[in-house]
Amino acid sequence: MLKKSLLLVIALLTLQLGNAQLDGLIKKTEKALKGGGLSQEEAGNGLKEALNAGISEAVDFLSAKDGYLKSPYKILVPEEAQVVVDKLKTVPGFTNIEADLTERMNRAAEDAATKAKPIFMSAIKKMTFQDALNILMGNQDAATRYLEKTTSTQLYTEFLPVIQSSLDKVNAREYWRNAVTAYNKLPLVTKTNPELDDHVTKKALVGMFSLVEKKEKGIRTDVGQRNSPLLKKVFAEQDKKK
Repeated sequence: MLKKSLLLVIALLTLQLGNAQLDGLIKKTEKALKGGGLSQEEAGNGLKEALNAGISEAVDFLSAKDGYLKSPYKILVPEEAQVVVDKLKTVPGFTNIEADLTERMNRAAEDAATKAKPIFMSAIKKMTFQDALNILMGNQDAATRYLEKTTSTQLYTEFLPVIQSSLDKVNAREYWRNAVTAYNKLPLVTKTNPELDDHVTKKALVGMFSLVEKKEKGIRTDVGQRNSPLLKKVFAEQDKKK
């Protein structure tokens, strides 16, 4: 059954790929399945198990308190807002504006991160055998890039209203509006109105995918992170290509 499936995939790809590309794909496919008795079902299930584990860890980490704020994925004040922040540090009531705003933005991202898991899981369930094989034998970030391509738009749509609500919950948007109003009243400044919502949402997703990529690299390169017989078997096939 597996051989028939592979022959069908190769036949279809022949219509789209040149000989050199096709030869490379055939060699990768043969290498992935050679000797280890790795079935189509095992290849797909093993990769999905790895992704589910990595994503769960990433989402749980970032959605916890300080998951963004006290991690390498910390969201900073947008560059275009830095001029406002720098000017207002000497204005009474805004001396701690950068620290206050940074904390509030990261708290909003931590709230929004809880929305990510079901979206990722849905994308993983829809993954085909060919997707799984391409990822398994691909670069160290192949799975992350696949998820980025298939989930980014939906994640942004889900994150944005949560971040807006969370920013309001900690009065971040009102605080920022007051800060911008105070800044625009200062003499000899160019009036500005940078928004926080889009910035926090995009940076939250950058951090999310960065951590997912780190988890993916770990399971590809560290045998100790393959904590089930299936993971060990599937990724042992990947190791053979090195």
